[in-house]
Amino acid sequence: MSGKADPRAAGERTTSRARLDRGRGALGPALELVHTGRAPTRAVLTAELGVTRATAGAVAAELEALGLIRVDARPGSAAGSQGRPSHRLEVAEDGPVALAAQIHADGFRAALVGLGGRIVATAPGCETVDADPAKVLGSVVEAGAELLRSTGRRCVGAGLAVPSAVAEPAGLALNPLHLAWPAGAPVREIFAERVRAAGIGGPAFAGNDVNLAALAEHRHGAGRGARDLLCVATGHRGVGGALVLDGRLHTGSSGLALEVGHLTVNPEGRPCHCGSRGCLDVEADPLALLVEAGREPGPEVSLVQQAGDLLRTQYDDPAVRRAAEVLIDRLGLGLAGLVNILNPDRIILGGLHRTLLDADPGRLRAVVAERSLWGQSGGVPILPCTLDHNSLVGAAELAWQPVLDDPLEALAGSD
Repeated sequence: MSGKADPRAAGERTTSRARLDRGRGALGPALELVHTGRAPTRAVLTAELGVTRATAGAVAAELEALGLIRVDARPGSAAGSQGRPSHRLEVAEDGPVALAAQIHADGFRAALVGLGGRIVATAPGCETVDADPAKVLGSVVEAGAELLRSTGRRCVGAGLAVPSAVAEPAGLALNPLHLAWPAGAPVREIFAERVRAAGIGGPAFAGNDVNLAALAEHRHGAGRGARDLLCVATGHRGVGGALVLDGRLHTGSSGLALEVGHLTVNPEGRPCHCGSRGCLDVEADPLALLVEAGREPGPEVSLVQQAGDLLRTQYDDPAVRRAAEVLIDRLGLGLAGLVNILNPDRIILGGLHRTLLDADPGRLRAVVAERSLWGQSGGVPILPCTLDHNSLVGAAELAWQPVLDDPLEALAGSD
């Protein structure tokens, strides 16, 4: 018997290793395609990844073995398609989750969010926010930990949405204007400490609430498919903006891009927390609508709910209609300026701005068209956000990102 190695066997082993490496490298991109709904079948996954059908099948099987997706053994095909039906792919309903937390002026909330942006469970919201961020973040993390205990779900990490610009790389809340927190509070560090203390696995992240709303809408909602997406939204107080450029959230050199709340839309308007006057933040938020309509804000429910209810139930009241028109015109002026600067291919509106758009879509679109160069060249679609609790979903996206980047390594680290 010869002692020489069989070159054919060695070649087969090399080919097998190369195929395995390619498949492992495709795990993250494949998971992101299923996560965002862009690969509903194995055939689409094969085409999107640019791999062979065998490699795509192996990748899907590996993601299923990790408990992240399900491969439907009963293949189906889209209407009008030809050829052999392909296996359906979907996220695993009983798979891992991310802990998402959101802080706003009227309280906080915790939730568990699975792949696909699906909210699995939520904790009852708290209606007061203490002046000590450590106390608040400890409470919201404990609420999330209780959800994990009661559901028995594996957690890949945690994400936090806050109503403030979050400076990178330190994760500082620079301007929590509508909270009593100190400027520059190290929210990400505090949040990560509370997550570790609660025994929750995986890394912890923090970001601005409107940035995270835009991220969620781009992946799972009204912004899906847009290349350059502008999101403007009212929170419980104030106005925020976010921008997705070429499919990626744009936060600037240090996380502080697109503070649209401080665009001046009424030079003789109300004093703003930033020191200027007439900013969108105080001229087009829930409190501004209530004041314009001559309504006294009450303590029973949040300002954003009061303003939304007013528009939905009393829009026939002349005072309410006039107030809505004033805010729409201010918002349209701000959006027109942003369109001239940013040239987005889609605008989405959240919070009270979504309700204003629903109340009088023609007026808002006309103001933007009349005041912007792009409006004069054909217009830009202005759509309402479609996700409930999109900032929570976006906070979860921060925690899911390491898994989307490298499922094998991330899940090994969250054990």
